[in-house]
Amino acid sequence: MPASYLRLQRRGKLHQRVEQAVAMLADCHLCPRDCGVDRLAGEVGTCRTGRQASVASFHAHFGEEAPLVGSHGSGTIFFSWCNLRCLFCQNYEISQLGEGEAVTPDTLAMMMLVLQKRGGHNINLVSPSHVVPQILEALELAIEYGLTIPLVYNTGGYDALATLALLDGIVDIYMPDMKYADAAIAQELSGIKDYPAHNRAAVKEMHRQVGDLTLDENGVASRGLLVRHLVLPEGLAGTADVVRFLATEISPQTYLNIMDQYRPCHKAHTRPPLDRPLTRQEYRQAVDLALAAGLTRLDDRRRRPVWLWG
Repeated sequence: MPASYLRLQRRGKLHQRVEQAVAMLADCHLCPRDCGVDRLAGEVGTCRTGRQASVASFHAHFGEEAPLVGSHGSGTIFFSWCNLRCLFCQNYEISQLGEGEAVTPDTLAMMMLVLQKRGGHNINLVSPSHVVPQILEALELAIEYGLTIPLVYNTGGYDALATLALLDGIVDIYMPDMKYADAAIAQELSGIKDYPAHNRAAVKEMHRQVGDLTLDENGVASRGLLVRHLVLPEGLAGTADVVRFLATEISPQTYLNIMDQYRPCHKAHTRPPLDRPLTRQEYRQAVDLALAAGLTRLDDRRRRPVWLWG
């Protein structure tokens, strides 16, 4: 199946989307933060990113979900900064300290092409919510030089519907987090009181665009929705509500990665029970909740990390 963006480009519609996205930087409302800063003039808001995107690294990633990795890995680009402020972020050097370098659209396009040449099954855009215009500028250039593999929008899940509308027909695979079911917990742990409402609206829109996850004959994802849910100690993530929402308001065929890799990082030591790893029982309970809700397409990582307790 050809990447969605190729059809849009052939119809002459992609450049129009690029222009619309770049114009949004002048009064930035790319994400629900609605900072309103003029990023075209170099101003920065919560995401601390001005006109250019910043990239921390790009490489073939073999630790992602099985349908993304396949045999040659997922071609991953890690963008610096983020629109969230998670106390427990495991990549805080990138997301909150800004580790990385500013890149031009030409350089970002080159990264995409290099990842494709190395055999990556997709271009996996990590933390893209605040740099959608820059991604689209690079994408347009990369297509001219032969980019054809699917785009993965790998997001923390705090996305604006207006921005997602620009990505309709461009993104092939949406991979949002569903971090919290409770607004007060989201405010305390990530500094975003309205996360659940925006997150659920975004996941609905993503599913409307691409549907349930579809795999090719080799088990590699070609299109669809893949949801991530990180289990937190003592149920802080609200797993029961999250899986109920997915099963009843999205689809019982939703592909879900119930993530077991929580460990104390960044400022987690300041907020018990985040100051300890997840237990095996807590993870098992989360899986059982998903199965009880009717979700059976659960990512099988075929291993449990050593930092699970008990």
